[in-house]
Amino acid sequence: MTVDAVLDAGYAASDGLRVVRSHEGYTVAVGGTTRGRLDRDAARERLVAYPDVVSNWRHWERRVRGHGTHRRAFLRWVEGAGERPVPARYAALRDGTVTRTWGEVRVTARLADDGARRYALRHVDDADADPEDIDVLDGPRALREVSETDARGRYRPLKTAPSLVDGWLLDGLDGDGLLTALDALYPVTVANWHREREGRLDVTHYRAAAERHTGIYGVVSDLSDDQVRWLAEACCVDSQCLKRREWDLTADDALDAPRGDGAFPCREPCSLVVAAAKAFHEADAGPTETVELELTAGEREQLDDLLDAVADGRAEAVREADLDDGANRYRARYLRAKHGSLGDG
Repeated sequence: MTVDAVLDAGYAASDGLRVVRSHEGYTVAVGGTTRGRLDRDAARERLVAYPDVVSNWRHWERRVRGHGTHRRAFLRWVEGAGERPVPARYAALRDGTVTRTWGEVRVTARLADDGARRYALRHVDDADADPEDIDVLDGPRALREVSETDARGRYRPLKTAPSLVDGWLLDGLDGDGLLTALDALYPVTVANWHREREGRLDVTHYRAAAERHTGIYGVVSDLSDDQVRWLAEACCVDSQCLKRREWDLTADDALDAPRGDGAFPCREPCSLVVAAAKAFHEADAGPTETVELELTAGEREQLDDLLDAVADGRAEAVREADLDDGANRYRARYLRAKHGSLGDG
Protein backbone atom coordinates (compact mmCIF):
# COMPACT_ATOMS: atom_id res chain seq x y z
CA MET A 1 0.00 0.00 0.00
CA THR A 2 1.04 3.61 -0.50
CA VAL A 3 1.12 4.27 3.26
CA ASP A 4 3.61 1.45 3.69
CA ALA A 5 5.70 2.85 0.84
CA VAL A 6 5.87 6.18 2.69
CA LEU A 7 6.98 4.48 5.90
CA ASP A 8 9.48 2.25 4.11
CA ALA A 9 11.07 5.26 2.40
CA GLY A 10 12.65 6.38 5.65
CA TYR A 11 12.21 9.97 4.60
CA ALA A 12 9.24 11.30 2.65
CA ALA A 13 8.22 14.89 2.01
CA SER A 14 5.77 16.52 -0.37
CA ASP A 15 3.20 19.32 -0.13
CA GLY A 16 2.42 19.33 3.59
CA LEU A 17 3.63 15.81 4.31
CA ARG A 18 6.90 14.94 6.06
CA VAL A 19 7.77 11.54 7.45
CA VAL A 20 11.16 10.78 9.03
CA ARG A 21 12.23 7.41 10.42
CA SER A 22 14.93 7.29 13.09
CA HIS A 23 16.05 4.98 15.90
CA GLU A 24 13.42 6.71 18.07
CA GLY A 25 10.58 5.83 15.71
CA TYR A 26 8.69 7.87 13.18
CA THR A 27 8.07 11.60 13.08
CA VAL A 28 5.00 12.42 11.03
CA ALA A 29 4.05 15.96 10.05
CA VAL A 30 0.67 16.09 8.30
CA GLY A 31 -2.51 18.08 8.60
CA GLY A 32 -0.66 21.01 10.14
CA THR A 33 0.58 19.09 13.18
CA THR A 34 3.67 17.04 13.98
CA ARG A 35 3.85 13.86 16.04
CA GLY A 36 7.14 12.22 17.00
CA ARG A 37 8.45 8.96 18.42
CA LEU A 38 5.64 6.98 16.84
CA ASP A 39 5.88 3.25 16.29
CA ARG A 40 5.02 1.94 12.84
CA ASP A 41 1.38 1.17 13.66
CA ALA A 42 0.79 4.63 15.14
CA ALA A 43 2.52 6.32 12.20
CA ARG A 44 0.51 4.24 9.78
CA GLU A 45 -2.75 5.09 11.54
CA ARG A 46 -1.93 8.77 11.31
CA LEU A 47 -1.19 8.62 7.58
CA VAL A 48 -4.31 6.58 6.80
CA ALA A 49 -6.35 9.55 8.01
CA TYR A 50 -4.94 11.67 5.15
CA PRO A 51 -5.35 9.55 2.00
CA ASP A 52 -5.17 12.47 -0.44
CA VAL A 53 -1.92 13.76 1.04
CA VAL A 54 -0.40 10.27 0.83
CA SER A 55 -1.69 9.82 -2.72
CA ASN A 56 -0.19 13.17 -3.64
CA TRP A 57 3.22 12.06 -2.33
CA ARG A 58 3.02 8.88 -4.35
CA HIS A 59 2.15 10.79 -7.51
CA TRP A 60 4.97 13.30 -7.35
CA GLU A 61 7.70 11.22 -5.72
CA ARG A 62 7.07 7.79 -7.21
CA ARG A 63 5.33 8.47 -10.52
CA VAL A 64 6.48 11.88 -11.77
CA ARG A 65 9.88 12.21 -10.04
CA GLY A 66 12.32 14.41 -11.98
CA HIS A 67 13.18 17.04 -9.38
CA GLY A 68 14.61 20.14 -11.04
CA THR A 69 13.31 19.27 -14.51
CA HIS A 70 11.05 21.45 -16.64
CA ARG A 71 8.65 18.50 -16.95
CA ARG A 72 8.03 18.26 -13.22
CA ALA A 73 7.92 22.04 -12.72
CA PHE A 74 5.35 22.47 -15.49
CA LEU A 75 3.08 19.66 -14.33
CA ARG A 76 3.09 21.09 -10.82
CA TRP A 77 2.34 24.55 -12.18
CA VAL A 78 -0.59 23.23 -14.20
CA GLU A 79 -2.41 22.03 -11.10
CA GLY A 80 -1.14 24.75 -8.78
CA ALA A 81 0.88 22.44 -6.55
CA GLY A 82 2.37 24.55 -3.79
CA GLU A 83 -0.21 27.29 -4.33
CA ARG A 84 -2.98 25.67 -2.28
CA PRO A 85 -3.21 22.76 0.15
CA VAL A 86 -3.67 19.21 -1.07
CA PRO A 87 -7.32 18.77 0.04
CA ALA A 88 -8.49 21.83 -1.89
CA ARG A 89 -6.38 20.90 -4.91
CA TYR A 90 -7.67 17.32 -4.95
CA ALA A 91 -11.26 18.53 -4.72
CA ALA A 92 -10.69 20.72 -7.77
CA LEU A 93 -8.94 17.88 -9.62
CA ARG A 94 -11.89 15.59 -8.98
CA ASP A 95 -14.29 18.26 -10.23
CA GLY A 96 -12.23 18.88 -13.36
CA THR A 97 -11.94 22.59 -12.58
CA VAL A 98 -8.14 22.81 -12.60
CA THR A 99 -7.20 24.76 -15.72
CA ARG A 100 -4.31 26.79 -17.07
CA THR A 101 -3.88 28.73 -20.29
CA TRP A 102 -0.83 28.13 -22.46
CA GLY A 103 -0.85 30.34 -25.53
CA GLU A 104 -4.21 29.72 -27.19
CA VAL A 105 -4.66 26.39 -25.43
CA ARG A 106 -6.62 25.57 -22.31
CA VAL A 107 -5.07 22.78 -20.22
CA THR A 108 -7.39 20.90 -17.87
CA ALA A 109 -6.12 18.48 -15.23
CA ARG A 110 -8.22 15.87 -13.48
CA LEU A 111 -7.66 13.04 -11.02
CA ALA A 112 -7.67 9.43 -12.23
CA ASP A 113 -8.86 6.56 -10.04
CA ASP A 114 -5.30 5.51 -9.23
CA GLY A 115 -4.26 9.01 -8.14
CA ALA A 116 -2.51 9.79 -11.43
CA ARG A 117 -3.36 12.90 -13.41
CA ARG A 118 -5.01 13.00 -16.80
CA TYR A 119 -4.92 16.07 -19.00
CA ALA A 120 -7.08 17.50 -21.73
CA LEU A 121 -6.21 20.18 -24.28
CA ARG A 122 -8.62 22.36 -26.20
CA HIS A 123 -8.60 25.79 -27.78
CA VAL A 124 -9.41 28.58 -25.32
CA ASP A 125 -12.34 29.60 -27.53
CA ASP A 126 -13.90 26.15 -27.08
CA ALA A 127 -14.38 26.30 -23.31
CA ASP A 128 -18.18 26.43 -23.71
CA ALA A 129 -18.47 24.84 -27.14
CA ASP A 130 -21.10 22.22 -27.99
CA PRO A 131 -19.38 18.80 -27.82
CA GLU A 132 -20.98 17.90 -31.15
CA ASP A 133 -18.97 20.70 -32.77
CA ILE A 134 -15.66 19.40 -31.43
CA ASP A 135 -13.34 17.02 -33.27
CA VAL A 136 -11.83 14.54 -30.79
CA LEU A 137 -8.21 13.91 -31.76
CA ASP A 138 -6.48 10.57 -31.30
CA GLY A 139 -3.05 11.82 -30.26
CA PRO A 140 -0.33 14.48 -30.41
CA ARG A 141 0.41 13.65 -34.06
CA ALA A 142 -3.13 14.66 -35.02
CA LEU A 143 -2.71 17.85 -33.02
CA ARG A 144 0.46 18.66 -34.95
CA GLU A 145 -1.53 18.36 -38.18
CA VAL A 146 -4.26 20.64 -36.82
CA SER A 147 -1.70 23.31 -36.02
CA GLU A 148 -0.15 23.41 -39.49
CA THR A 149 -2.78 25.69 -41.08
CA ASP A 150 -4.98 28.56 -39.93
CA ALA A 151 -8.76 28.89 -40.16
CA ARG A 152 -8.48 29.80 -43.86
CA GLY A 153 -6.28 26.82 -44.66
CA ARG A 154 -3.08 28.83 -44.99
CA TYR A 155 0.22 27.42 -43.75
CA ARG A 156 1.31 28.80 -40.37
CA PRO A 157 5.05 29.54 -40.63
CA LEU A 158 5.15 30.72 -37.00
CA LYS A 159 3.99 28.14 -34.48
CA THR A 160 3.45 30.78 -31.80
CA ALA A 161 1.27 33.03 -33.99
CA PRO A 162 -2.19 33.61 -32.43
CA SER A 163 -3.88 31.81 -35.33
CA LEU A 164 -4.41 28.29 -33.99
CA VAL A 165 -7.69 26.85 -35.24
CA ASP A 166 -10.39 25.87 -32.77
CA GLY A 167 -12.89 23.02 -32.75
CA TRP A 168 -10.74 20.16 -31.41
CA LEU A 169 -10.10 18.22 -28.19
CA LEU A 170 -7.18 16.04 -27.12
CA ASP A 171 -8.04 14.17 -23.95
CA GLY A 172 -6.74 11.40 -21.71
CA LEU A 173 -3.10 12.49 -21.76
CA ASP A 174 -0.61 11.55 -19.07
CA GLY A 175 2.13 13.97 -18.11
CA ASP A 176 4.51 12.92 -20.86
CA GLY A 177 1.71 13.07 -23.42
CA LEU A 178 0.83 16.58 -22.31
CA LEU A 179 4.41 17.80 -22.74
CA THR A 180 4.66 16.10 -26.14
CA ALA A 181 1.44 17.73 -27.31
CA LEU A 182 2.42 21.20 -26.13
CA ASP A 183 5.83 20.84 -27.74
CA ALA A 184 4.08 20.04 -31.02
CA LEU A 185 2.03 23.23 -30.71
CA TYR A 186 4.63 25.55 -29.20
CA PRO A 187 8.13 24.01 -29.49
CA VAL A 188 10.55 24.50 -26.59
CA THR A 189 8.25 26.96 -24.80
CA VAL A 190 7.92 24.83 -21.66
CA ALA A 191 11.69 24.36 -21.40
CA ASN A 192 12.34 28.08 -21.88
CA TRP A 193 9.59 28.96 -19.39
CA HIS A 194 11.36 26.80 -16.82
CA ARG A 195 14.80 28.21 -17.60
CA GLU A 196 13.43 31.70 -17.07
CA ARG A 197 11.85 30.73 -13.73
CA GLU A 198 15.17 29.27 -12.64
CA GLY A 199 17.12 32.36 -13.77
CA ARG A 200 18.90 30.35 -16.48
CA LEU A 201 17.33 31.72 -19.67
CA ASP A 202 20.14 32.35 -22.15
CA VAL A 203 19.11 35.34 -24.26
CA THR A 204 20.73 36.12 -27.61
CA HIS A 205 20.14 39.76 -28.46
CA TYR A 206 19.57 41.10 -31.96
CA ARG A 207 23.07 42.34 -32.75
CA ALA A 208 24.68 39.07 -31.67
CA ALA A 209 22.09 37.00 -33.51
CA ALA A 210 22.45 39.08 -36.68
CA GLU A 211 26.21 38.63 -36.74
CA ARG A 212 25.74 34.87 -37.10
CA HIS A 213 24.03 35.26 -40.47
CA THR A 214 25.96 35.27 -43.72
CA GLY A 215 25.18 35.10 -47.42
CA ILE A 216 21.87 36.60 -48.48
CA TYR A 217 20.90 37.07 -44.83
CA GLY A 218 24.09 38.91 -43.95
CA VAL A 219 22.29 42.22 -44.54
CA VAL A 220 20.24 41.78 -41.35
CA SER A 221 23.21 43.04 -39.37
CA ASP A 222 23.03 46.33 -41.30
CA LEU A 223 19.68 47.38 -39.85
CA SER A 224 19.83 50.60 -37.88
CA ASP A 225 18.63 50.78 -34.30
CA ASP A 226 15.40 52.40 -35.50
CA GLN A 227 14.85 49.69 -38.09
CA VAL A 228 15.26 46.97 -35.46
CA ARG A 229 12.74 48.78 -33.27
CA TRP A 230 10.26 48.97 -36.15
CA LEU A 231 10.94 45.30 -36.86
CA ALA A 232 10.04 44.36 -33.27
CA GLU A 233 6.91 46.51 -33.40
CA ALA A 234 5.87 44.78 -36.63
CA CYS A 235 6.58 41.16 -35.66
CA CYS A 236 6.99 40.75 -31.91
CA VAL A 237 3.77 41.99 -30.30
CA ASP A 238 0.82 40.05 -28.88
CA SER A 239 -1.26 40.37 -32.06
CA GLN A 240 1.48 38.61 -34.04
CA CYS A 241 3.21 36.25 -31.60
CA LEU A 242 2.30 34.68 -28.26
CA LYS A 243 5.86 34.81 -26.94
CA ARG A 244 7.13 37.57 -24.69
CA ARG A 245 10.20 39.17 -26.26
CA GLU A 246 13.21 39.11 -23.94
CA TRP A 247 15.87 40.05 -26.50
CA ASP A 248 16.91 43.64 -27.20
CA LEU A 249 19.48 45.32 -29.42
CA THR A 250 22.20 44.25 -27.00
CA ALA A 251 22.26 43.30 -23.34
CA ASP A 252 22.89 46.97 -22.52
CA ASP A 253 20.70 48.62 -25.17
CA ALA A 254 16.99 47.96 -24.77
CA LEU A 255 14.48 48.28 -27.59
CA ASP A 256 11.73 50.82 -27.01
CA ALA A 257 9.04 48.48 -28.32
CA PRO A 258 6.30 46.36 -26.72
CA ARG A 259 7.50 43.00 -25.40
CA GLY A 260 4.17 41.19 -25.27
CA ASP A 261 2.44 39.56 -22.33
CA GLY A 262 2.87 35.87 -23.18
CA ALA A 263 3.46 33.20 -20.55
CA PHE A 264 6.58 31.94 -22.30
CA PRO A 265 9.66 33.97 -23.24
CA CYS A 266 11.32 34.56 -26.60
CA ARG A 267 15.06 34.22 -26.09
CA GLU A 268 16.30 35.27 -29.55
CA PRO A 269 15.06 36.59 -32.93
CA CYS A 270 13.31 33.70 -34.68
CA SER A 271 13.70 32.69 -38.32
CA LEU A 272 10.59 34.63 -39.32
CA VAL A 273 11.97 37.81 -37.74
CA VAL A 274 15.28 37.29 -39.54
CA ALA A 275 13.47 36.80 -42.87
CA ALA A 276 11.41 39.94 -42.18
CA ALA A 277 14.57 41.88 -41.31
CA LYS A 278 16.05 40.95 -44.70
CA ALA A 279 12.88 41.98 -46.55
CA PHE A 280 12.56 45.27 -44.65
CA HIS A 281 16.23 46.10 -45.24
CA GLU A 282 15.86 45.52 -48.96
CA ALA A 283 12.70 47.63 -49.13
CA ASP A 284 14.35 50.49 -47.22
CA ALA A 285 17.57 50.29 -49.26
CA GLY A 286 15.98 51.39 -52.56
CA PRO A 287 16.23 54.92 -53.93
CA THR A 288 13.90 57.46 -52.39
CA GLU A 289 11.47 59.57 -54.36
CA THR A 290 9.07 62.37 -53.58
CA VAL A 291 5.45 61.69 -54.46
CA GLU A 292 2.90 64.45 -54.70
CA LEU A 293 -0.68 63.33 -54.34
CA GLU A 294 -3.62 65.63 -53.82
CA LEU A 295 -6.15 64.02 -51.50
CA THR A 296 -9.31 65.10 -49.80
CA ALA A 297 -9.41 64.84 -46.01
CA GLY A 298 -11.64 61.80 -46.37
CA GLU A 299 -9.21 60.10 -48.76
CA ARG A 300 -6.30 60.77 -46.40
CA GLU A 301 -8.26 59.14 -43.60
CA GLN A 302 -9.13 56.24 -45.89
CA LEU A 303 -5.45 55.54 -46.59
CA ASP A 304 -4.88 55.30 -42.84
CA ASP A 305 -7.80 52.88 -42.57
CA LEU A 306 -6.44 50.76 -45.41
CA LEU A 307 -2.97 50.58 -43.88
CA ASP A 308 -4.34 49.68 -40.45
CA ALA A 309 -6.69 47.04 -41.88
CA VAL A 310 -3.88 45.27 -43.74
CA ALA A 311 -1.41 45.58 -40.85
CA ASP A 312 -3.94 44.26 -38.33
CA GLY A 313 -5.08 41.42 -40.58
CA ARG A 314 -8.70 42.51 -40.78
CA ALA A 315 -8.91 43.61 -44.42
CA GLU A 316 -10.67 40.42 -45.55
CA ALA A 317 -13.19 40.75 -42.73
CA VAL A 318 -14.50 44.11 -43.96
CA ARG A 319 -17.92 43.48 -45.47
CA GLU A 320 -18.71 44.62 -48.98
CA ALA A 321 -21.79 46.42 -47.69
CA ASP A 322 -19.86 48.33 -45.03
CA LEU A 323 -19.10 51.36 -47.15
CA ASP A 324 -18.34 53.51 -44.10
CA ASP A 325 -15.12 51.54 -43.51
CA GLY A 326 -12.13 53.02 -45.32
CA ALA A 327 -10.86 49.50 -46.01
CA ASN A 328 -14.03 48.55 -47.86
CA ARG A 329 -13.15 46.88 -51.17
CA TYR A 330 -15.33 49.14 -53.28
CA ARG A 331 -13.95 52.26 -51.64
CA ALA A 332 -10.42 51.04 -52.25
CA ARG A 333 -11.21 50.32 -55.89
CA TYR A 334 -12.77 53.76 -56.29
CA LEU A 335 -9.64 55.37 -54.83
CA ARG A 336 -7.48 53.40 -57.28
CA ALA A 337 -9.70 54.29 -60.22
CA LYS A 338 -9.60 57.97 -59.32
CA HIS A 339 -5.87 58.30 -58.60
CA GLY A 340 -4.27 55.34 -60.34
CA SER A 341 -0.81 54.45 -59.03
CA LEU A 342 0.61 56.79 -56.41
CA GLY A 343 2.05 59.84 -58.09
CA ASP A 344 0.31 59.24 -61.44
CA GLY A 345 -3.17 60.46 -60.51
